[in-house]
Amino acid sequence: MTETHFNTPQMRRILASSFIGSAIEFYDFILYATAASLVFNKVFFTNLDPAVALFASFATLAVGYLARPIGGIVFGHFGDQLGRKGVLITSMLMMGLATVLIGLLPTTAQIGMLAPAALIALRIVQGLAVGGEWGGAMLMALEHAPKERRGFAASFANMGGPAGAVLATLAVSAVSVLPNDQFLSWGWRVPFLISIVLIAIGLVIRLKVSESPLFLALEHKAEGKKIPIMEVLTKYPLSVVKGTLVGMSSYTVQGLMTVWAISYVVDSAGMDRTDVLNVKAVGAALTVVGIWFAARHSDKLGRRPVMFFGIIAGAVMAMPIMWMLELGELWSFALALFIANGIVQAAIFGPFGAFSAELFPTRIRYTGASLVYQLSSTLGAGFTPLVISGLVLATGGSLWLAGAVWAGTFVLAGLCLLTVKEGKDQDLTAEDI
Repeated sequence: MTETHFNTPQMRRILASSFIGSAIEFYDFILYATAASLVFNKVFFTNLDPAVALFASFATLAVGYLARPIGGIVFGHFGDQLGRKGVLITSMLMMGLATVLIGLLPTTAQIGMLAPAALIALRIVQGLAVGGEWGGAMLMALEHAPKERRGFAASFANMGGPAGAVLATLAVSAVSVLPNDQFLSWGWRVPFLISIVLIAIGLVIRLKVSESPLFLALEHKAEGKKIPIMEVLTKYPLSVVKGTLVGMSSYTVQGLMTVWAISYVVDSAGMDRTDVLNVKAVGAALTVVGIWFAARHSDKLGRRPVMFFGIIAGAVMAMPIMWMLELGELWSFALALFIANGIVQAAIFGPFGAFSAELFPTRIRYTGASLVYQLSSTLGAGFTPLVISGLVLATGGSLWLAGAVWAGTFVLAGLCLLTVKEGKDQDLTAEDI
């Protein structure tokens, strides 16, 4: 397929669907993470010590991440059996409904412990929904694209994530200018409620996209009727383990810098909440640009060299970034965030869609790639705020141990990446990879 074929109206619609759909779903998912940093410990865990309340708030965040691999398996099963398109529409509807209901949820002061229980239940629904989103959005673009542009095409789903984070952060930033009592009583709910408009837009776009041609080519074959997760776990266990450990490096950055660090610099360093959120939005925008740049170069240089650069940079910069956070200045926080997200995370995450997809054959690709991605996000982003909060408490407020754990995660990811075969020139129509 030539460059001209890549730029057809159909392909542009597919890329737009991948980007916008992913952005909308991750708007909803990241919106919760931002609220967990600034709101939920003050609204749903009001009878606890502030440090313990924040820990409990981050625990509800982790619950959503725990649900993501399950969502990846369930939606991946139907995506590999019935097709990518229908699964994507279902996941978007689930995410939109859960997000709007969170915005309508009464507080603990109003209905007691039912409030945090309902919050956790809705977070699980969010986790299940986003677990099925990324794999389908990424594969719809990748499986329509020519081999020489697969990395770039797959990155549109990856770019959608931080783009959604920009929208979510700016939405919370806009209402954060309200007086604190109004922000905590009703202002924080507004970004959750407007999700219904975004979901409607996303559904209109998704309904116009055609099914993946690689899936259609295999639809009639008997292999497609097997249970995908069983084949993934029995034939490709090392691919799952290695891919997950590589992907964890990117998500450790996300969980540390865009969730835990937000709470740290606002509550511990006393930075202005709105200023911090605006910096976070700029950092997410830089991540979109970095992903675009890294993905394009992965089609020329390969997935491994580009991702390895990001992993080495992350290991080297772990301690300096912790030091910048400890300075307690807005400029140092901004610099730390821009380096961590705009360079380190983007370099790893840009090629990661194609990297994970190229680990598996078409008949189980939705399940396999989704499992790798969601396990990475659960172990990386899902538990990082919880773990880092515990490490900071254990060291009396110092960040040196957090930096050491971060660097160690990147060293492990780099060693795993070196053992994975380069997939840039892989034939995705092959029966086995």
